[in-house]
Amino acid sequence: MSGPVAKHVLVSGRVQGVGFRAACARVAGRLGVAGLVRNLPDGRVEVVAAGEPAAVAALIDWCRAGPSWAEVTDVVVGDWPEPVDPASGFGLG
Repeated sequence: MSGPVAKHVLVSGRVQGVGFRAACARVAGRLGVAGLVRNLPDGRVEVVAAGEPAAVAALIDWCRAGPSWAEVTDVVVGDWPEPVDPASGFGLG
């Protein structure tokens, strides 16, 4: 049985100014995933997601489509090397 995981996700496309961050935070909250979501200066959205593997995978799957008004063109997923406190919840950056 595996323990919690932490992933770093970079989402490209029309993902800023369309409510992606707020929608992502709501989904993460429902899934019990900790971490953060923030806009990057280059137009991408960065997500750090930590929690049970199935919940983190579900959030990453959601990121591949995003909210209905977003247009996701690419999602790059890697491991997040730093510990994320599950009690910290999920924040907007």
